[in-house]
Amino acid sequence: MTTKPIRVLLADDHALVRQGFRRILEDEPDIVVAGEASGGAQAIELARSLLPDVIVMDLAMPEINGLHAAIEILRDRPGSRVLILSMHADEQYVRNALDAGVKGYILKNALETDLTRAVRALASGGQFLSPELSELAIRRLRGTDPGAAEDPFSTLSAREIQVLRLIALGKSNKEIASILGLSVNTVSVHRTNLMNALGVHKTAELVLLAVKKGLVETP
Repeated sequence: MTTKPIRVLLADDHALVRQGFRRILEDEPDIVVAGEASGGAQAIELARSLLPDVIVMDLAMPEINGLHAAIEILRDRPGSRVLILSMHADEQYVRNALDAGVKGYILKNALETDLTRAVRALASGGQFLSPELSELAIRRLRGTDPGAAEDPFSTLSAREIQVLRLIALGKSNKEIASILGLSVNTVSVHRTNLMNALGVHKTAELVLLAVKKGLVETP
């Protein structure tokens, strides 16, 4: 009986990077790249249509970053296996990804074998972190970090996250309403709900939380 290959969706805004990762993955007999996305929005759509086994996602992408895209994908299909690729080894980046439900996080300078090992680990229902990452992050991934608190972002709807991201980008209620096809009053309600859910009282605090969560890129 022939085992089906692991179907991977690659998401990175640099074509040369995608080509390099495709070469690494398709050198393996049990892995096939089912599709490529050049941004977060395209990754969300392809994840819906291709139903890949593993989504290999760059963290820093234009418009919708990898973390935001992962949140959207996991809301659509909670069982999706997302592997984040990043240049950032900082614990906060890793924690944000793990809190979002991502099951793997590897650094872009990792060995080629780490990428293939990570894909296989996630496809089999496991988890994977680059060895360079902190022990605390590893405990968080395994669910053994006693200091880990429930993430208030987990209670937000996909629409609320969209509104929060646009608020963090400096958009007014009127601009957000136009972008999302909503009424200004509906956007105002979303803004109030966001403040209540996240326990803040000012727009500046919402922006700070969105940046810390990785929903927008800092300059």
